[in-house]
Amino acid sequence: MTEAPPLREALRAAGLSADKGFGQHFLLDLNICRKIARLAGDLPGETVIEVGPGPGGLTRALLETGARVIAIEADARFLPLLAELPGLTVIHGDALKADEAALAGPGGARIVSNLPYNVGTPLLIKWLTGPFRPRSMTLMFQKEVAERIVAPVGGKDYGRLAVLAQTVCATRVVMTLPARAFTPPPKVDSAVVELIPRAEAPSAKLVEALQIVTREAFGQRRKMLRSSLKTIGGEEICIAAGVDPNLRAEAVDLEGFRRLAETFRKTL
Repeated sequence: MTEAPPLREALRAAGLSADKGFGQHFLLDLNICRKIARLAGDLPGETVIEVGPGPGGLTRALLETGARVIAIEADARFLPLLAELPGLTVIHGDALKADEAALAGPGGARIVSNLPYNVGTPLLIKWLTGPFRPRSMTLMFQKEVAERIVAPVGGKDYGRLAVLAQTVCATRVVMTLPARAFTPPPKVDSAVVELIPRAEAPSAKLVEALQIVTREAFGQRRKMLRSSLKTIGGEEICIAAGVDPNLRAEAVDLEGFRRLAETFRKTL
């Protein structure tokens, strides 16, 4: 690809800075961006969707791999900078409203992004539970959110996000970054999470039921399941699913929640 001006120089020339309203923290070190692109796997010829490219640091690294990159950017200020990157398709809009399946085409797509902090979790839930299922996801979050995604049963961070993410995907943290790696530095460190869809994907109906069960269970996480799940069957649904109704949500493993969701689905 044609050499683009250095990121800091391009930002300075355009008079651009991060906007807190968009949750922006820029990753301008191309060496780090290239490492994230490598962590995303073998990308030549792949379609990659990137959300919130900003000035395009990670975007450049992804284009260098030979991937077909589609960037979704809500902040119109960055569209001219992104337009300077050869081979990039830019969509100006809200990623929460995007039709990723239409953008990806029949071959599907991977998602690789340094997600804006203010929409990271809603976007992940959209991709875990919606009609579009990415071929893989390599996503940067605030470190505390990353820890919630990969949390083991019984851990302090184990909750609804962990159950949803780990039921649909194999998850692991593949990289951590200190706040000083970003411009401007956020108040917290960040981490990159790899999410690979499981070979036996849960059905859409099971995922829908799982969302309801986990919402009820973790909405009152200090209560036993017999109480926290009262509105959807309580002790009766637990016994039918083979799950101890005296357990609290953080003590129920993925298989237990799957059985609860399957049992609840039969009542709908």
